Amino acid sequence: MSEEQFLELARSKYKEIASLESTKDFYNYEKQFDQLWVELGRQVLEQSISEPPKDRRKKKDNSPGSES
Repeated sequence: MSEEQFLELARSKYKEIASLESTKDFYNYEKQFDQLWVELGRQVLEQSISEPPKDRRKKKDNSPGSES
């Protein structure tokens, strides 16, 4: 993942994070902020490694010498 791709993902969440400033209750602010941050982290991770498999339980090791 390039720096530009990361910044593009971060920009896509900026408006949502900035809109939290109008939240008066700190608990709700923290809860919503955490959800947005975790979602951003998941998107960055997925784009950094590859597309996740359809079956989330299935893991593949394509390295030489791995047993299937």
